[in-house]
Amino acid sequence: MSEQGALYVYALLPDRNGAADGVTGLDGLPVRLLPVPGTGLAALVHDAPASPYQGDDEQVRRWVGQQSEAVTAVWERTGSLLPTTFNVLVAGGGPGADGAGGERTAEQRLTDWVTEQAPRITEQLDALDGRCELRVEVTLDRTAMPAAGMADTADANADADADENVHVVGAGAGAGAGAGVRDGRLAGRSAGLRRLLAKQQEQHSRQTAERLADSLHAGLRRRLLSVAEDLRDRGRTHRAPQETDVLSAALLVHGDDVDAVGTVLSELRAQQPAVRIRFLGPWPPYSFAEIPGGQGVGSSADRHGP
Repeated sequence: MSEQGALYVYALLPDRNGAADGVTGLDGLPVRLLPVPGTGLAALVHDAPASPYQGDDEQVRRWVGQQSEAVTAVWERTGSLLPTTFNVLVAGGGPGADGAGGERTAEQRLTDWVTEQAPRITEQLDALDGRCELRVEVTLDRTAMPAAGMADTADANADADADENVHVVGAGAGAGAGAGVRDGRLAGRSAGLRRLLAKQQEQHSRQTAERLADSLHAGLRRRLLSVAEDLRDRGRTHRAPQETDVLSAALLVHGDDVDAVGTVLSELRAQQPAVRIRFLGPWPPYSFAEIPGGQGVGSSADRHGP
């Protein structure tokens, strides 16, 4: 039982003996499984004060990283879990189960809620068993695109089948080709004219890259979904100034199909040298796990987010 009045909740998962042994969470605190009798489920928790973790951005990032490491370590042992967000706390309070005085402990409140939601939690855990999340971010590096002919190529392919676009567009494009042509056009011009031409060329480069990105997007999305079970668009976490977005997504993938996703991306990179790819994971399926009942892990007053 918690001696500090609350439980910090990391995840809901199957009750597997030893799954949390030796695992530490925020600030190096040991985490443990709180079994929920009669359900086959457990919560991954540590004992905590009944107040949220607060700190500057760097401190919060450190805590979030520690939480992620703990969740991943346990996920690798169990094969399935539903991770919570940062700063989910369940405090004691409320009348006892029999209504005859006394307050429920944090453990009682959490186990009561999990018991109530057990069928939905179990259904989600079964659906995610053996699955992981991959993050894929694909951009076009405008400095690696050829300066001439790319716009016409992109236009010609924009309405074609996306798989054909991936194979045709940009074949033979050498990195830095556009820069050489630009330098030649600007040589011998006045400073004002050079600035004007440079601005026009940059605008043309962006428009060309956007057309090419559009022509690649649908085909890449379809090819990824041929090896992934689900795909959800995500905001980009990193992009250099000279890059144009093609696709940023979270993929739900069976563990046996992770290499197949890598193959799709490698083929794209070979066919379009201007493509830049960030391929992250595998890790627990954060983007695809939904805690039943939303804020039902305790009351809304118990749940604190960054």
